[in-house]
Parts: sequence; structure tokens; C-alpha cells
Amino acid sequence: MNKALCNTDASEMEKRTKRRWFFGECGVGLAGMATQSLLGKEVGSESSSIEANPLAAKLPHFPAKAKRVIYMFQAGAPSHLELFDNKPELTKSDGKLPPRELLAGYRAAFINPNSTLLGPKFKFEKHGQCGMELSEVLPYTAKIADDICLVRSMQTDAVNHAPAQIMMNTGSQLFGRPSFGSWSLYGLGSECEELPGFVVLTSAKGTSGGASNYGSGFLPTLYGGTPLRSGGDAVLYLSNPKGFDATAQRSSLDAINRLNTLSSTEVGDPDIGARIHSYEMAYRLQTSAPELMDLSKESKETLERYGIKDANESSYARNCLLARRLAERGVRFVQLFHEVWDQHGGLTAGIKTNAADTDRPSAALVQDLRERGLLDDTLVIWGGEFGRTPMVQGGNDGRDHHNRCFSMWFAGGGFKRGYVHGQTDDFGFNVVADPVHVHDLNATLMHLLGFDHTRLTYRFQGRDFRLTDVHGNVQKALLL
Repeated sequence: MNKALCNTDASEMEKRTKRRWFFGECGVGLAGMATQSLLGKEVGSESSSIEANPLAAKLPHFPAKAKRVIYMFQAGAPSHLELFDNKPELTKSDGKLPPRELLAGYRAAFINPNSTLLGPKFKFEKHGQCGMELSEVLPYTAKIADDICLVRSMQTDAVNHAPAQIMMNTGSQLFGRPSFGSWSLYGLGSECEELPGFVVLTSAKGTSGGASNYGSGFLPTLYGGTPLRSGGDAVLYLSNPKGFDATAQRSSLDAINRLNTLSSTEVGDPDIGARIHSYEMAYRLQTSAPELMDLSKESKETLERYGIKDANESSYARNCLLARRLAERGVRFVQLFHEVWDQHGGLTAGIKTNAADTDRPSAALVQDLRERGLLDDTLVIWGGEFGRTPMVQGGNDGRDHHNRCFSMWFAGGGFKRGYVHGQTDDFGFNVVADPVHVHDLNATLMHLLGFDHTRLTYRFQGRDFRLTDVHGNVQKALLL
């Protein structure tokens, strides 16, 4: 009996060994095909520019208006009613109950929908030749009114921060989907070999959605965003330890890469190629990152324009200047995260502080890009995950989450200049003209980068996925 069992086990082991050999060595199994798809070559081939640099620049589906993206993500949800969408009727209705028909079928995130209306806290004036109405707390944005496209009719599905942020950045409320930055890098590759193709800069407290806002999801990990720290080494452990010089570092890395290359040939795991690339990128970062983060060569006038008081101190303003420096160096996608806008109470003081911290550097970035000839082919995006209710929360000075309408602005990259799109009702509660859903926005951004959003896909778990899922229409009214 025991002998029979041993013979059966041996036979089964032989079958498993043959299966492993077939899938691991023949290069025709799932792993082999995945590697060929990623690297664009036969497994084991010694010559491939894609393998040498899997992020090599690629051509889009059609000629693009934009070559790169700078996304200033104002996490926490800025109040459109205090910043971009003037509502005189809401001012007149301050302290009154909302019309009953307005709230039919409506559910707020936290407050009772029958809370009284709250009039806007700041005055609005018209600016630029276009006559764009903007809040008095945005004096610097007012100076670039003729450069920006203001959309007042944004809509989203989510009503809480984490899912709304993830939806804004990945097109889905579910964790695990690739971010807009990752899709951009996947489609276009990178024009910079010394820095990551997708860089993340964070000020304030980060984001509720965390790394999912800039992660690669089910795309290969090399397409994910790389956070750069504002203090010390730009990336942890970037500096060599004492006694370990550049020659030893290069020799060690060469040895590791040879072992990884042998393993990639045998196993056919595309993540090994990503690992080789990440090691090489880390090596190059040891030189390029310190130079990037050093603002000492920037002029006094430039620092003043951005409102930077201390060039070594972490701030949103410093990150805006770093975004310009990254764009100059060919980085494909730069995303700034600044989560300070969640004013459930203390709305007046909070908006004043937040606007003071972000208005000047945001506008300076647009001006700086324009003067350096970079604005026309750079997509600049400013906005958060949703808006705020016209009803009051937190006593008499706060607003709840609101997904039915909110405002964002855009500059460069093929967007119209000095243009206002969309309209909300008298209370800033519903969109009444030209709605733009998050999926529509993402379809439009992909279009400006040269992609048909329905064709930029990645097959995962038996299905072709895309940034816009099964939705989205290009909003041609926003484009030049």
C-alpha cells in the first residue's frame, strides 16, 4: 500500500514538474506571453530598447495638444460658493429653509438637508478681458483669468472624501484601479531618464484616499507615482551610507541586475523587468534628485512670485515651483496633493487661510509656464473631489459635502482661455446647463494627450479596463 502511494506520488510529481517546465521554460505560457507583451520582445532575447527602458516615450493615437500634466489636487473639496460660483440669490436667502422641491430625493453626507441656507462669505468681481467672476480671496487667480478655463458644472458620484478622491483620480470609487497619472505614463512613456515619469508632491496632510490616488493599480508597478519628500533625501535612503562609494554602488547594482535578468529569462515575470528599471532609476536619482530639489539657483524674483519665504521649507508654494522644474526636465505627470479644504465649520477663516496659501503659487505656476513657453503643451489642472452644500453645517459657518456640482479650472494643453463653462441653479445646488461628469473630464484629458479614451486599455482578469470604464464623452466645448 505504501509502495503504491509512493509510486502515485512520484507520478504526480513528474506531471507537476513537466507542467512547471512547460510554463516556465517554453516562453509560451501565461507568464511568457505577459512578458512578451510588456517588453515587446521574445523572452530571452538580448536586444530590446523597450526592455532597456520600459518607460521609453511612445506615440499616442493621434497628434496631441498636451505633452505633460501638472495636477494641483485640492483635497478636502474647496467650496465653489466661496471661490468660483457667485450666487446673489443665495445671499438673499441666507438663514432661510431651502425650497422643498429643491431637496426632493436628496441625501446629504452628514447634515439634515432641511438645514437653512448659508449665503456666500465673500464678494465676487469680474476680471480680465473675459469678465470672469471670481472671489475676492483669489486676487492672483484673477490675474490669470484670461489664461484659464473655468468649469462650474462638474459632477461626481461619491459623497465622501476617500471614494470621491479615488474616483477623481482613477475613474472608480473602488480601490485598486490605475490612476490618471499611471494611465498617462502607460500610454505615453517618459521623456526623462533621470527622474520618474510620474512624480507626487504632498503638502499639508496628504489625502484621505492615500496612495490609491496615484498608484498603478493592476498596471505594472513601474507606472505608479513616485512621492518625493520635501525634507532630507527626496526619496528615503537615496544617499549612500558611509564607506559605500559610487563605484561600489555601481558594481553592486550591476551584479543584482545580472541576477535579475537571468531570473527574468527563466521565470518570465514582468515584475522583474520593473524591478530592474526601478533599481536603475534609484541610482540615477542619487544625482538628479538633489539638483532638482535645490532652489538656490532660482532668482529672488521667482521665489517672490510663488510666495516662497524659505526655499528649504516644505510648502505648497515650493511644490508648485518644483512642478515647473519637473516639467522643464521632461517629467510626464506631476501631481500636487494639498488636503486642507474640508470646512464643515470655520468656513470663513478656513477659506481665507487656504486661499492665501494656494492662490498665489497656483497662479504663479501658470504665469511661469507661459513665460517659458511650456504652457501651450502642458495640461494644468486645479480642483478637488467635490463641492460644498448651500446649506449650513457647524452652527452658522460650515458646509457639508456636495457632489451634484462643483468647480475646477484648467490652463494650457488645448483648453480654451478666458472661458467659463456650465451653469448651476440660483443656490449652487444643481447643474442646469452643460454638466461635466468626472468620466467626461477624464475622456477630455485623454483626448488632449492624444488618446481615444475607449482604446487606451489594459486587459486584467479577462476584461479590458480603461480610465473612463464604460463611460465618458469628450467635452469639445472646452477645447480650442
